Amino acid sequence: MKSIQTATILLCLILLAGCDSPETQTGQRSIKRISMMSDMPVPYKMIDWHKMALDFDQLVYDFNAKGEYWPMIWIDDTRKNLDQTTFGIYTAIGDIRQGNEANGGMFHESLNSLGSLLGASLVGIDKSDQNGYNFVKMIQNYFNTENGWNIIMNNTCPEIALLGGGYGRDWWYDVYPNVLFYGLADFYPDEGITSEIQLSIAEQFYKADSILDGNYDFSFFDYGNMKGEKNHITSQEDAAAGHAYILYNAYKKFGDERYLEGAKSALSAIENLTENRYYEILMPFGAYVAARLNAEQGTDFDPAIWINWSFNPAVGRSGWGVLVGEWNGYDISGLAGSITHNDGYAFLMNTFDMAWPLVPMVRYDPSFADAIGKWMLNAANAARLMYPYEIPDDHQTLPQLKEITKGVIAYEAIIHHSTFEYAKEIPAPVAQGDGPNWIKDNPDPTQFSVYGSGHVGIFGSIIEETNVKGILRLDLLATDFYRDEAYPTYLYYNPHEVVKNVELPKHNGAVYNMITKDFISGKPDFISVPPKHAVIVVLIPDNGVKIINDNVLKINDVSVDYHYHIN
Repeated sequence: MKSIQTATILLCLILLAGCDSPETQTGQRSIKRISMMSDMPVPYKMIDWHKMALDFDQLVYDFNAKGEYWPMIWIDDTRKNLDQTTFGIYTAIGDIRQGNEANGGMFHESLNSLGSLLGASLVGIDKSDQNGYNFVKMIQNYFNTENGWNIIMNNTCPEIALLGGGYGRDWWYDVYPNVLFYGLADFYPDEGITSEIQLSIAEQFYKADSILDGNYDFSFFDYGNMKGEKNHITSQEDAAAGHAYILYNAYKKFGDERYLEGAKSALSAIENLTENRYYEILMPFGAYVAARLNAEQGTDFDPAIWINWSFNPAVGRSGWGVLVGEWNGYDISGLAGSITHNDGYAFLMNTFDMAWPLVPMVRYDPSFADAIGKWMLNAANAARLMYPYEIPDDHQTLPQLKEITKGVIAYEAIIHHSTFEYAKEIPAPVAQGDGPNWIKDNPDPTQFSVYGSGHVGIFGSIIEETNVKGILRLDLLATDFYRDEAYPTYLYYNPHEVVKNVELPKHNGAVYNMITKDFISGKPDFISVPPKHAVIVVLIPDNGVKIINDNVLKINDVSVDYHYHIN
């Protein structure tokens, strides 16, 4: 019966007559905290994030860069975990823990190195063959085999990291490097031992989730002894979202059904919580996996749980979420960090990295198109305020030193009122960083964050300006890793009071509007975007064969809309 129904639907789509039609509009779900943000943030300026990512890579990966505190990169020949050289990048400008001489050259962070490699790859740079270096293969030294954890960790030698002022056992620091590695590996699946590392990570995370059995109430997990542990850090239940992201991607790569079940299990551990246990970075990845599992596997998770917990003030890490409002005439809405610390303390890396899962999520659940489009407009506008050449001198702690950033390294954060005594009189927003607080004698320039700035390629790959001020073209495929084949897909959000006609990328076919369910033939050059709403545009072939099966619209056997419900 299903095959007959499918054939009938196929025929009616081709003939455009005599059959049921799809729902005429995808209903939109609001996210309260996003609804509180400005429709059009002020002052408005959109920097070229793609160019910023290219410039960052060119300067920071230059071993011969000149200038005070430069170069930012060095070779580490200690050969930890693998018998090969690797490299380190300063976490912050002038960090005394790092470089060739400090701590034997061994203290460097994968959050920094992997983030910058992923960001560069996202904007089209081949990091496996750059100036004689294979940085992708070199990064594999972070695969910690010597301590028996057999996952990617934030340091090649965690013990040295502790001595050098590292972070010890803090669960997100152990999970997120693996998320970054999986993202990078989608670009370079055959480089070195990439697949072996991915398989090991998946096995470790699957075993961990099985042992935890729905209870992620721990500060960290010992992946060597396979045991949850508690310390002075609050429990990090959102580590389950990181597990789910890895396991579903592992399922897509390796096809092992255990990983699919593990992803569902990890998501259920968060879904069953009674309070917001967001700690850092990982919760938004749960929203993406929930939406994708619903679309591809027929589950019934509610992504709004993870989205709301990513934006609203958390209980687990008190006050953690997304900022809303304006400070002295500057819209700061959309930035991720602490809503309560010093009346607001937002971080660059956290803001960049939220876009990674939440933008492609909309492809699998377009009911959040308005909300995510509006949030991205605000976040992309406000994030520039952390760059010293994008915020007035009287709103930053070190304007006299901004030349050392070469225009590509930002402050770590912006804050409502500074944590530094000498900067108490600077009016909000204040661009600053925590580097001098990490370790005694760290110099002031450690407020400039190399690690946060290195993730700029996430914005650089997703965001492009259009012919209409304030309407961004968001690429929904850029960070949608391990996906099935797809046609180019873009989100446009219109913050204006009137309909705007937005220019489309050059294409040779038709257009499908995922929100209105309309097909537009004739190679249209523009799309009309209604006021205060979004459209999702898929650039499809002309006269493609259209099939609907289980509410999934496919054109030439490529999934285009997972929610093409028939009335």
